[in-house]
Amino acid sequence: MSEGLRIGLVSISDRASTGVYEDKGIPALLEWFAAALHSPWRAEQRLIPDEQAVIEQTLIELADVAGCHLIVTTGGTGPALRDVTPEATLAVAHKEMPGFGEEMRRISRHFVPTAILSRQTAVIRGQSLIINLPGQPKAIRETLEGLRDAEGKLLVEGIFAAVPYCLDLIGGPYVETRSDVCKAFRPKSAQRPTASGAA
Repeated sequence: MSEGLRIGLVSISDRASTGVYEDKGIPALLEWFAAALHSPWRAEQRLIPDEQAVIEQTLIELADVAGCHLIVTTGGTGPALRDVTPEATLAVAHKEMPGFGEEMRRISRHFVPTAILSRQTAVIRGQSLIINLPGQPKAIRETLEGLRDAEGKLLVEGIFAAVPYCLDLIGGPYVETRSDVCKAFRPKSAQRPTASGAA
């Protein structure tokens, strides 16, 4: 399928990749994207160990061969010795996008003081945006979607609000979201009329 958004989903875990326990990262990502995206999309899934060379190879393959417009990783972003996802991500980067990491840590700080230990980052490789997400399903959703109060009012924007416009700027497809989950932000000059009204 040539049309639509191609998303690479990469869960990085020594234990999950060897079957010691069930991976929860990719299912959480699939569930969130299914709820949030109005535009057509498909996913390329990879479950790999915390090995920098393997992570780099996987990111390059998803960007350069599979042609994923967006690649999201989960796991391996802390300070532990085996946490090398940011190093692998930066190693394959053509441009750094540090604002994503800054915002992800700010969102997480609403919940835990240890958010400052996260080394999540984002980069561009060619026409692919690569983002390191947290490892826990709850944190994945909060990071992408933002924080809401008990009535559902958005208190803090999630990072995904900026992703569709970033994809526009690097030559990706025009992505519409379901605004009740995550409203994509674009300058007025970059907005297109849509039949769905979902953007």
